[in-house]
Amino acid sequence: MKFKIAKDKILDGLQVVQNVVSTRTTLPILSNVLVRASSGAVQLTTTDLDVTIRCEVEAEVSKTGATTLPARRLFSIAKELPAAEIEVEVDEKNAATIRCGAAFFKILGLPEEEFPSLPKVESAKPIHAEQALLRAMMRKTSYAMSTDETRYQLNGILMSFKDDKITAVATDGRRLALCEHDAELPRGTNADFILSAKTVTELQRLLVDGGTAQISISENQAAFLLQPASKDSKRTISIVAKLIEGNFPNYRQVIPSEAKERIKLEREALLAALHRVSLLTSEKSSSVRLQFAKNNLNISVNSPDVGEARETIPTEFKGKELMVAFNPQYLMDPLRNLDADEVFFELVDELSPGVIKVNEPFLYVVMPMRMN
Repeated sequence: MKFKIAKDKILDGLQVVQNVVSTRTTLPILSNVLVRASSGAVQLTTTDLDVTIRCEVEAEVSKTGATTLPARRLFSIAKELPAAEIEVEVDEKNAATIRCGAAFFKILGLPEEEFPSLPKVESAKPIHAEQALLRAMMRKTSYAMSTDETRYQLNGILMSFKDDKITAVATDGRRLALCEHDAELPRGTNADFILSAKTVTELQRLLVDGGTAQISISENQAAFLLQPASKDSKRTISIVAKLIEGNFPNYRQVIPSEAKERIKLEREALLAALHRVSLLTSEKSSSVRLQFAKNNLNISVNSPDVGEARETIPTEFKGKELMVAFNPQYLMDPLRNLDADEVFFELVDELSPGVIKVNEPFLYVVMPMRMN
């Protein structure tokens, strides 16, 4: 195998794929990137057996072939090389010679045959969606994923494609984030699947503002083909990931059907006040109190082992005085990830879940905490 490639292109490709490479794997081959040179392009592939990422970049290929090379070491070498063009040649013993200007490196690889076989996901009706839309939906919901491994079906995001709507839902049992958007889907599309937290993290990193994603679903895997945003770019990325098995809970039943109070608040002002007041929470007193009084929202913390803090935000609240306690982090998470200037806080009473909404198909349900 022999090819020439621009430094920025190989760096770009390795940057895309190297995140799933583990430094603590018991299988040495999983520390390597599969490098395959074909007509006019080089494919770079890495896997941890749960998530596989492939990036194809332009190259001048004089001899086709494939090998596997240490991914992070190859990236470190390419990053430090001085010139714009890099020449790579691999012999029959999988030793790669790298030349760039006056620099010379020789690194030892492993044969292509040792690399895990690449998963294939074929779908009769692939789904197409805007990358920017998918990334925004994941950003607005992913913080609510559970990290409790005993509830593995909650360790990811439920993605639903049906009735010309895309829905993303995440919950850890104490709060729930839901984002929904209209979309043109192939007739008869009805797909529900749970993406793992690692897959969600990689997709959020690789999805871009332009371009489309082609999604194919099999029984236990999902494939995302990310088409480039620009017609001038020849780079394509594909991600194949194992899906989380099991049934996602019926999330609709935890959403309050109606609210007695709906309070409009400025998102950034609320976020800043919650952040400041939460500085005085402790392990013993981990909640903040929200007291809704006439035209005011009083946010307070009283920690016997730390101290107390209070802040007031003006509101248009006219109802009966209401006090409810929440985990401040659970309130700040959606506020950090929304774009709207205003949010609406909906409440039934002191013991019922609170709901945060904006003027778009998004809602966030959060359970109250017991007040001492």
